[in-house]
Amino acid sequence: LVTALSQSIGSDNKGLAAFLMLLVGLFITMGIGSSFSTVPIIASIYVPLCLSFGFSPLATVAIVGVAAALGDAGSPASDSTLGPTSGLNADGKHDHIWDSVVPTFLHFNLPLLVFGWIAAMVL
Repeated sequence: LVTALSQSIGSDNKGLAAFLMLLVGLFITMGIGSSFSTVPIIASIYVPLCLSFGFSPLATVAIVGVAAALGDAGSPASDSTLGPTSGLNADGKHDHIWDSVVPTFLHFNLPLLVFGWIAAMVL
């Protein structure tokens, strides 16, 4: 897997590799709904990938951490969206997806994706 991906993306294209790893991390974490559960899954795949692309140890930690945290706030099954929904739905007029999940995704996940990519490139 590591060899095939590093050959298909190109070992000199760190920017694309970091973006794709963060994007896949977003989908993995959104599917599971918890960032703590995805760290072992993501780390076992991403550490060898980061080594093959030539990322530093700090950049590897940034990629793994951000990839695990990305989907947590934007997942409909996450505690960070279910908790506010349960409180805001006291009047019965709160829509979980449009009033909690979408704003959290837009205001947390998109900036985290951008700054996580920048961290991977700078470190």
